Amino acid sequence: MRIIKIWALIGIVMMGLISCGDEPIEQTNTNTNTTINKIMALGASRVEGNRPQYESFRYETWKDLIENNYSIDFIGTQNDPGSYPVIKNFNFDPDHQGRGGWTSGDILDQLESDLNLAGTPDVVLFSSPGGNDALQNLPYDEAIGNINEIVDILQDVNPNVTLIIEQMAPGRTDIMTEELLNYFNQLQDEILIIAKNKATTTSQVIAVDMFSGFTDAMLADDVHYNTKGAMFIAQRYFDVLTQVLE
Repeated sequence: MRIIKIWALIGIVMMGLISCGDEPIEQTNTNTNTTINKIMALGASRVEGNRPQYESFRYETWKDLIENNYSIDFIGTQNDPGSYPVIKNFNFDPDHQGRGGWTSGDILDQLESDLNLAGTPDVVLFSSPGGNDALQNLPYDEAIGNINEIVDILQDVNPNVTLIIEQMAPGRTDIMTEELLNYFNQLQDEILIIAKNKATTTSQVIAVDMFSGFTDAMLADDVHYNTKGAMFIAQRYFDVLTQVLE
């Protein structure tokens, strides 16, 4: 009889455990994939940053990914000399492909050489494409042609590359003249077309809206991000990256 009672008690306990398994369990991020995703931030001064005058979105993007257990390697020929907080015992990865003042033509002319030096990215964060072209009032059609060629080169180097291309955040309201605003709005529409036309079966090209909700309070000067702006841009990137990273 005693043995029967013990087995009966075990049965009750097991039933309780099984029934508990039906309850939802709150979990933290469980991404444990050890694949190292090579990410290149490509662009001009909004990529480069210049602490303490203004911020890049790179640190905040890196921080979000590290905190959520993604294995990443930022690549590029440029190196950020700034000092940044350590996250989860990791030092910030300062490599990038941004040079202040560069136009789409400058980026295009140097891209193949830069890729040879930096390595092949799995993911490219294409920041503010055509932004300096607009500020310098360079021919619009030329800027669009350059952006298309940049995408072509990246896909030639890696047919599986994922390109996240910005519909860029605007400059400060008081510098957005009618002429500049028209250029800016055309670029936003064209980026959607480029993303649609350049996507392949192996290479995603994703346009990300950086302008909706962006305000002057997110700028350190006429065009560059303060900390609030960098966090805003980084969050938009992070929302896309969580859908495409391995």
